[in-house]
Amino acid sequence: MRAISNSATAVGAAALLVSCSTIAVTGDPAVPVYAVAETVPVGTANEDAADDPAIWRNAANPAESLVVATDKKGGLYVYDLTGEVKHFLARPALNNVDLADMDDKGVIVFASDRSDLSNAKIALFRLDTASEELIELATLPSGIGEAYGICGYEKDGRLIVYTAPKEGNIGEWQITLSSELSIRSLRQMRVPSQPEGCAIDARSGILYIGEEAGGVWRFPAGMSDGELVAEVDNRKLVADLEGLALVPNGDTGGWLYASSQGDNTYTRYALPDMTPAGRFRIAAGAFGSTEETDGIEAMRGDFGPNFPGGLFIAQDGQNGANAQNFKFVPLGAIERALSTDVSALPAAN
Repeated sequence: MRAISNSATAVGAAALLVSCSTIAVTGDPAVPVYAVAETVPVGTANEDAADDPAIWRNAANPAESLVVATDKKGGLYVYDLTGEVKHFLARPALNNVDLADMDDKGVIVFASDRSDLSNAKIALFRLDTASEELIELATLPSGIGEAYGICGYEKDGRLIVYTAPKEGNIGEWQITLSSELSIRSLRQMRVPSQPEGCAIDARSGILYIGEEAGGVWRFPAGMSDGELVAEVDNRKLVADLEGLALVPNGDTGGWLYASSQGDNTYTRYALPDMTPAGRFRIAAGAFGSTEETDGIEAMRGDFGPNFPGGLFIAQDGQNGANAQNFKFVPLGAIERALSTDVSALPAAN
């Protein structure tokens, strides 16, 4: 594991790993899993448009849960678990998205707004879970740079959001949800080169950031310095490293999933030590395979008969003759596939 100081400004040598090479790289073997549903393609055809999903679980009726996802050229979609569009809100230049259930304040959706490439912003919405529609609330400034990655959570009634602009300056923000929304900077961090993937462990406040050419960085709660805990090594992770998704279990356990975009696979790490715990790919089946995945999301729990053990969502960057979309895979099927993956076992001494 390699540490980085918040004052570091040099671009890591890992950034050269892909930028100086056009040779295709294939990582370690990956077991196949299959999508059981997919979304309607986004409205922006023949472009890199679909990007990042977020999941709202309907505890009262899990099969009626919803997915919010970005068409970064067009706006925000709300999908049901069959992939049908429930609502579309036209709002170009939204890249990544996440959401938090704020109890009486509702389900708050927040997205990275890159409409101004020099000044990042956070676009805020409320997801009306009864009408299955998004309501725009406000757009708040979040520092200099081009907005890119985003994640967040509810903490003691507060909305805490993390931003990861392309320039590598990671921000932690507290957003006050009242008659007038406001934003306050809590902490600044940094990774050596362009980040995007972002996942927060709500149990501990540990933040995970994916540096596309470098690997996964871990920042303890309240700390400005982080450490590289999973490198882009062309075996477990093949650049670009894109989306991150955290699935907690117990007090400190669970999994962190990462999109190894360079070889169209996904890598799983066991928490809290970030031990490699298998690789998989979404293979061609009834709903097709996934390639060049950007954003991912995962959540354990009952999501109805098609997803009894949880839900894994991946953006599909090459959706045949159609525009890009998102594929839905039962999380339980992934966990079962990886439990028999001999490549995930530790090497013998």
